[in-house]
Amino acid sequence: MENQRNIILAVLLTALVLFGWEAGVGYFYPQAKTPTQTVAAGGAEKATSPTKPTREGGLRDAADVALETKDLKSALASGGRVAIAAPGLSGSINLTGAIVDDLVLNRHRETVEKKSGPVRLFSPAGTPAQQFAQVGWVGEGVATPTAQTVWTAPAGARLTPQTPLTLTWSNPTGQRFAITYTIDKDYMISAAQTVENAGGAPVTVRPFALVNRTDKTASLDTWNVHSGPIGAYDGSVSFATNYEDVAEAKTVANAGRTDWIGFTDVYWMSALAPVGASAEGTFRSLGNSVFRADLVYDQKVLQPRQRMTVTTKLFAGAKEHAVLDAYEAQGIANFGLAIDWGWFRWFEKPIFWLLVKLFSLTSNFGVAIILLTAIVRGIMFPIAQRGFASMAAMRAIQPKMKAIQERYKDDKPRQQQEIMALYKSEGVNPMAGCLPMFLQIPVFFALYKVLILAIEMRHQPFVLWIKDLSSPDPLHILNLFGLLPFEPPAFLAIGLLALLLGITMFLQFKLNPAQMDPAQQQVFMIMPWFMMFVMAPFASGLLVYWITSNLLTIAQQKYLYSRHPQLKAQAEKDAADKARGTGKGAKA
Repeated sequence: MENQRNIILAVLLTALVLFGWEAGVGYFYPQAKTPTQTVAAGGAEKATSPTKPTREGGLRDAADVALETKDLKSALASGGRVAIAAPGLSGSINLTGAIVDDLVLNRHRETVEKKSGPVRLFSPAGTPAQQFAQVGWVGEGVATPTAQTVWTAPAGARLTPQTPLTLTWSNPTGQRFAITYTIDKDYMISAAQTVENAGGAPVTVRPFALVNRTDKTASLDTWNVHSGPIGAYDGSVSFATNYEDVAEAKTVANAGRTDWIGFTDVYWMSALAPVGASAEGTFRSLGNSVFRADLVYDQKVLQPRQRMTVTTKLFAGAKEHAVLDAYEAQGIANFGLAIDWGWFRWFEKPIFWLLVKLFSLTSNFGVAIILLTAIVRGIMFPIAQRGFASMAAMRAIQPKMKAIQERYKDDKPRQQQEIMALYKSEGVNPMAGCLPMFLQIPVFFALYKVLILAIEMRHQPFVLWIKDLSSPDPLHILNLFGLLPFEPPAFLAIGLLALLLGITMFLQFKLNPAQMDPAQQQVFMIMPWFMMFVMAPFASGLLVYWITSNLLTIAQQKYLYSRHPQLKAQAEKDAADKARGTGKGAKA
């Protein structure tokens, strides 16, 4: 009766985890739930059909996508722009306001399809996907450029890594303003803001830089991957603020020296970094799902014939680890930590480094994951050997343990005391067999973070139907691999990889010696199919790792059984005893 109760309890707890996980994440991280959009309707806000943020971000509403295409075409065709052409970035600068509002990432495609266009990061103000950057000045008693100011550019100018771009504008009182843009081969644009006082009286000016964006294109912000406002202050990167915090507070000022500030998605980021000057960093909510990151420099009084220049770096691009690390080496504090590695980056980054090295040798990230798994299992093989030796020793003392359990069946504390004494006298460690499993946990978690964070994994194919190892298995058994017109919920989206995971884990558990407690044995038999459901929504690459690990473990167990025949004999005896017990139960 007690065994049945334990089995029922285990099944109920399994169901609770399986069905309650998504609800729990939605409760503690509201953005992970499906948000309700609002649109103006006759002066009032009206709820529309909900849409769910995607892992990569981007517009989700079909009407917004259509409107973005239309508005973008109109805005970019209106003229008054200077082209940007660099290996990493292409686009244009709007001469009205000197606004960088048209950028695409040349090295990354929108979708896994090779014919899809490049990822668009910046779009002009007023479009559904608006995101742009601007530098300028505010002043006291002096006319400064505004968002409506039309700047002057040299004839035929274009911004490239070889050709900087200087825009100029002068006010009626003799102050001359200039912005010189430079761009590198990756994703960094530098803006040098110069103001010269050619008038006859002192003027007070304060330079600023800003990034403006909508959160309608934001990627999913979850408990383990941050999406939203980001910055580094006094050398420490902060992931603590999200869009909801800014919307509620209206303004979020950050204490300490601002090293850089901006907005991040899982794969993309736009950030501002002051060069050689102190600046105050602030996040603001402008309403209607629009947010702004401000970088405001110290105010300065310019005497006649005096000039000043401040330089701001604008990063607008993909969070490629090598590129971010290179910018950090150039002086942007902790820029490499813009990738949300978390507390275990000391372990995750070496795993990532090894994975990238293996990819450079094989040209296939799936094969690299398999090789990584083999390396990890090889390193842990001596530990597995000791674990099996411990299991053999445990089997050898089973008769003595059963005698103690029978002798002290009514005195549980004394029973445990005698069993511990037996372990000590026989030199047996009951936990040694679990050590290989515990040591795999950091590797598993590190690979999990790498697969969901590293843009190097994005759109990387493996074989056949696996076109993107960073995404879940696209083929689902429940809808007959796409033949039926519906998308199963996440916990029922069982694909071929998840099924292989369940089968290989079941075969692995079958090779293990049977547990003494029948209820515990039943839980072990249920566990592979439970894990099949849990792991189905995870990245395909993670399932490739686990399936490979299971297969290597099965091969390893067969080898170690040959080295410890008493374990194999005991396993066969347990199986036979269990079969006989089942047969008797059926006859009864």
